[in-house]
Parts: sequence; C-alpha cells; structure tokens
Amino acid sequence: MSTPEPNPISGIHHITAMAGDPQRNLDFYIQCLGQRLVKTTVNFDDPGTYHFYFADATGSPGTVLTFFPWPHARRGRAGTGEANAVAYTVPSASLDAWEERLRDFGITPGERQTRFGEPVLPFQDPDGLRVELAGVDDPPTVDHWQAGPVPESMALRGFHSTTLLVAATGPSAALLADYFGFEEVGSEGSRTRFAAPGSGAGRAVDLVQVPNQGRGHLGAGSIHHIAFRARDDADQRAWQARLLAAGLNVTDVRDRQYFHSIYFREPGGVLYEIATDGPGFLTDEPAAALGTSLKLPPWLEPRRAEIEARLPAITRPGEAAA
Repeated sequence: MSTPEPNPISGIHHITAMAGDPQRNLDFYIQCLGQRLVKTTVNFDDPGTYHFYFADATGSPGTVLTFFPWPHARRGRAGTGEANAVAYTVPSASLDAWEERLRDFGITPGERQTRFGEPVLPFQDPDGLRVELAGVDDPPTVDHWQAGPVPESMALRGFHSTTLLVAATGPSAALLADYFGFEEVGSEGSRTRFAAPGSGAGRAVDLVQVPNQGRGHLGAGSIHHIAFRARDDADQRAWQARLLAAGLNVTDVRDRQYFHSIYFREPGGVLYEIATDGPGFLTDEPAAALGTSLKLPPWLEPRRAEIEARLPAITRPGEAAA
C-alpha cells in the first residue's frame, strides 16, 4: 500500500530559541513585545529547565516563539547551519511607535532597512537574539491578546519570516521548493526568499549564503530549531515517510503534549521540526488561565515536587481573560 502524499507545508508552526535568565526573558517578551505567555512548562528532555511559549492570545500556529532559558548560559555565536533571525509582521504604520517603545525598554534598534520592498526594523533581545519587525500594509489577523500591554493597532501579527545562514543556498533551496512546496519569490544579494502559498502567518524563509562564516555555536540568543506545520498526525506521518525516502535522517514521532513532532536536519545543517497543529494549548488549561501555572506532561507529573524544587523562581504577570 502506497503512502499518501502529504499536504504542502503552509508555513512556520513555531520557532524555539535559547535564553539566559528566565525572568528577564519573560519580562521582555510579555511587557515589551506584548506576547502572551500561553504555556509554562519544562524542557521534556531536560526537566530542570523551563520551556516558555509566547504567542497570540491562544497560541495560534505561526505566532509561537518558545524559549529554553538556562541561567548563566553563554552567548551563542552566529554561523552556518543555524537560523539567526526571527521576523514578526507588524502594521507598517506602527514602526515609528515600535522604535520608540523599544527605546523605552532600553533596547537600541538597528538602522531601518528595506528588504524585498518592505521596511524592516532590526534589534536584539536582552540575550542577543536577532529580532526583526517587518512592516506590512495589510498584515494577517491573529488572535490579539486584548489584556496585553500593546494595543492592537501596533501588535505583532505572528511571524513574517525567519533567516537561515547556509554555506551554499542550493541544497537548502531544493528542499524548500521541491519538497515543502515553497516558491522562490525574490533574491537580493546573498539573500533568497522562499514563501509558502497563501496569506497566513509565518510563510517566508530567507536563505542567506555565507560560505566563509563558519559553523554557528548554540548558546543564549541562538535559535535552536524551526518548526513547520502539519495539519494532523496522518499528514505528519506522510511527511515522515517522504523525508525518509529522500534520505534524510528523521526521528520517530515525539509527543510534545500540545503537538506531535518529528525532527531532522535540512541539507544546510539547520534543525527542522514538523509539528502538528493540534491538540493545541487549551488541552490542559482554559483560555483565561493560559501560562499561569506550571504544566507537566503525565509522564513527568510524578516528579513534580523534584522538578519544581530545581526550577528557578519566576514571577508570571497576572492575566485577565483573553
């Protein structure tokens, strides 16, 4: 019996990065960027470490930036085989307000750029992660966190794109175009953009060819992996079979409680994940309480006392109903 063809990848599901101090990470992404903490849990492979999920009001795919914060972690070093920037979509008219807001929080933005005809405001988060705000005249709609500190008129509208550093563009481009179904939509110097069809959040991946930069080194401020969307478990299994047939070393399915995941390294060395859209973040908390307590999967729940004793103390901001 032949394996069914998977559906084309519709865009980014989530992006996972590394941070240092967990309280600083929480404060910046909630208070400055206005992202809701939709889940407080732990790294399932290292339960002594938090795993924070920041997103829109309900954790919609394409809006979720997650962090593993390790206190006292050394800074990472940018290089090939890694993603090195997270770009969010914002309304174009809000960029001046964002520049002022970032300065109010002690962040000095970089010089505003124009990329593929769109204005881009770059800056670094407190751990050195490169974040970009891409101004779009007609941004996609997300589930705005009404109780958050940023008004809807300037709020982040999910991911715009991510940037991957590669030694050679060709192999990474072939995977995006020939397998994922992305289309090459532009090239500027060493940067080539690929985009999934449609108009939702997180459609674009930029490949930047830097053959002489050397390999990246993970640390605070580094992006750990990029996760792409699968509609459901059956679609994910079809992707697993297709990628294995292409000679890629794909993991078995991992239960991440809020989605199921498979992992592999794309030809340029970047760690990719394909994650299911469901079951989502409402599976163990009501919408009004998302992120307000430590949630553990069933297989770690018997160790709750031990895990809580090992985790650094944090203060989560109180949240009203979304």
